[in-house]
Amino acid sequence: MNGEHVEIDWSAAREANRENWDDRVPLHAVSYERESFDDPEHLSDVVRHDVPVLERFLPARSIVGLDVCHLQCHIGTDTVSLARAGARRVTGVDFSAPALQTARAFAEEHGVDAEWVETDVLDARAAVSGDFDVVYTSIGTICWLSDLDRWAQQIQKLLRPGGTFFIRDGHPALYALDEDAETLTARYRYFGDGSAQVWDDASTYAGDGTVSHTRTYEWPHSLAEILGALLGAGLRIVHVDEGRTLPWRFSPRMVEVPGGYAWPEAQRDLLPCTYTIIARRD
Repeated sequence: MNGEHVEIDWSAAREANRENWDDRVPLHAVSYERESFDDPEHLSDVVRHDVPVLERFLPARSIVGLDVCHLQCHIGTDTVSLARAGARRVTGVDFSAPALQTARAFAEEHGVDAEWVETDVLDARAAVSGDFDVVYTSIGTICWLSDLDRWAQQIQKLLRPGGTFFIRDGHPALYALDEDAETLTARYRYFGDGSAQVWDDASTYAGDGTVSHTRTYEWPHSLAEILGALLGAGLRIVHVDEGRTLPWRFSPRMVEVPGGYAWPEAQRDLLPCTYTIIARRD
């Protein structure tokens, strides 16, 4: 069953995914090492990686004093990190109520003033008040979305003129690979056709616990589709990059390296693990 393509209504797939992500909250609240934030200088590894890249393309080359909307924020560790990095106002958006409850308590515990909005990211503009200098999303996000054109339109409408969008995520070429194969072998679709991939897995990418709602649905999106959606929404692409490391172990064959995980050294230059796109609303 895992990785098979099925036809399913978006609302049914969204509900299954929400139940799964609700189940992940208590597991990730433990496995995300949130106690590290007791150090007021601590930032999540994701934000520590992303912000220096983002800042190269900001008007003042700094996130300090900017208003930031974090889409698909989960339990808020990256959102709090964005505030600690200097953002003036941070808004976290997610479809999981338990995730946002955990994020709100976490932010309050660490003295971070943030707004938390429960909504599908595809409806973000209608649910979120105000506009932003930066819209940010990173790692494991858009595979859960069926309609990237609508996603990109939300981003464009959330940004102020001159505002900047940032995404870093797993590379579509990576997601096409057989994670259990002994070589870099394509198994899943690189190009989407509108149907969803179905998965049945009780584990999560972090920690040792299991979830009760094991069925999830994802959509493959090629790099051209991602770029095309952003361009179609009227955004201007200012930066594209591809990376060799991941913040999670996609395959048992991956080895731990500074900054995450990578393929064995002999294969590290054969295929990208992530992409980064930065776009601007003119």
